[in-house]
Amino acid sequence: MYKEPNIDNHPAETLTINLPDKRLKPFLKWAGGKTQLIPVLADFIPANYNKYIEPFVGGGALYFYLNPDQAVIADSNLELITTYKTIRDNVDDVIGILASYRNEESFYYKIRSLNTSKLSVQERAARLIFLNKTCFNGLYRVNKKGVFNVPYGKGNNEFLNEDLLRDVAVFLRNTLILHSDYIDVLREYAEEGDLIFLDPPYYPVSQYADFKRYTKEFFYHQDHINLKNEFARLTDIGCHVLLTNSSHPVILDLYKDYDIRILNTKRLISSNPDTRNGKDILVIGKR
Repeated sequence: MYKEPNIDNHPAETLTINLPDKRLKPFLKWAGGKTQLIPVLADFIPANYNKYIEPFVGGGALYFYLNPDQAVIADSNLELITTYKTIRDNVDDVIGILASYRNEESFYYKIRSLNTSKLSVQERAARLIFLNKTCFNGLYRVNKKGVFNVPYGKGNNEFLNEDLLRDVAVFLRNTLILHSDYIDVLREYAEEGDLIFLDPPYYPVSQYADFKRYTKEFFYHQDHINLKNEFARLTDIGCHVLLTNSSHPVILDLYKDYDIRILNTKRLISSNPDTRNGKDILVIGKR
């Protein structure tokens, strides 16, 4: 039985900024980010859990909201994971580099054209943050060769928030950060009593949809079947599991034996206002 809560009926909670009981907004804008779904997701967080694991971390909206005592976050996007690790370990260096940058079109394309293999990890982190904050619509996208190809955003967006970056560095100190495939992460670290949040590349809702190409690799139909099998395994071993995806008949059928909620959402990344309304699903798995 499918239930359809409207996220507009859940008043957004004020995100406090007082350590140590602190909640932050993500420092990156990420396609498919879950900030708008936090009021709904929060309703299904267990009162007690061991560690938090998010193997498709992206912008990490739920991770930053929960501020877990123990956490494992991972992603297959190397530049993203390099940025997380570098903010944790060398935040002042990254801030120093960003302070020298300019939000200008010619400078944007100069930074975009840099070969990341020839940059320090601090420069790579600063580059990703700068491009994310000044590119068109805050979209992280690469082509099939793995090259970032989003045009300049032509806006006056602030790309350096020193206080937020330093707070993020504090959040990340007790977090294991991995560049890894989600299956490897879950098989090695997931245990009974853990809270697992799965936010994979969504099943395309049309033949033209490709709105989560964060890396040059794709997430195919068989990958979604494999993920469902892993979801079942995690539930069976006693993990608390939450999964989001598109409201596609294939996905609804895959998870038909679980508690599914249909969520009305906004596609904030879409350049076409007519396609910005959508539906996500939330699947709740518990033994």
